[in-house]
Amino acid sequence: MGSGLYVSLSAQLAADKRLTTIANNVANLNTAGYRAEEVRFEEMVSRAGGQGVSFTSTGETYTSRKSGPINPTGNPLDIAVEGKGWFAVRDGATTAYTRDGRMSMSPEGELRTLSGRPILDASGAPVVIDPTGGTVRIGTDGSISQNRRAIGRIGLFLIPEDAKLARRDGALVVPDKPAALVQDYTRNVVRQGFVEGANVDAVTEMTRLIALQRAFEMAASAVSQTEDSTSQTIRELGPG
Repeated sequence: MGSGLYVSLSAQLAADKRLTTIANNVANLNTAGYRAEEVRFEEMVSRAGGQGVSFTSTGETYTSRKSGPINPTGNPLDIAVEGKGWFAVRDGATTAYTRDGRMSMSPEGELRTLSGRPILDASGAPVVIDPTGGTVRIGTDGSISQNRRAIGRIGLFLIPEDAKLARRDGALVVPDKPAALVQDYTRNVVRQGFVEGANVDAVTEMTRLIALQRAFEMAASAVSQTEDSTSQTIRELGPG
């Protein structure tokens, strides 16, 4: 079987993986704090018949760290981050991180995500406020106060740039390296009454989809041509 067929098949596999990420991104256009999936491909060179033949790898999926748009909501329990910080939440026995700052309050005063996961403070404990304590004010450093009385502080963390992020439900991620507590609140600022949208650009994703469809069709055509050529060669060289 010629190397051209392998090259075409590798291109189809790469296109299929790219298509999966585009579908996930488009499906989460309206998911607050969602981080787009991207695929990184590498060239692999094989020696075939003394010739160097280039194949594409199956691709490595990673999470884009680019910030999304910050939109005002006026809700005092909505918060967003300007900068690279992440909010921490308790997800079962695991600490996960999110940029989705839409919160709700339990009857006991515990701040939670809309899916019910506890929001954590700097020490990793759930943040609890007074349900009858009046208006909640959240400072740019995540500090919480009610009636001018300090209540606590929402934890803001930095995930190492080289950490791989395992995606969980919605906008949650779990890094493979420990996150560090933010120390500089000038570069990482909490905004009360705002929510960060997904960092997915719909126009870019649709453009990628169109280009991907064309690439897939070209690869499929190349596979078909290679198969036809192989079949013809077998017929011509076969028993007469």
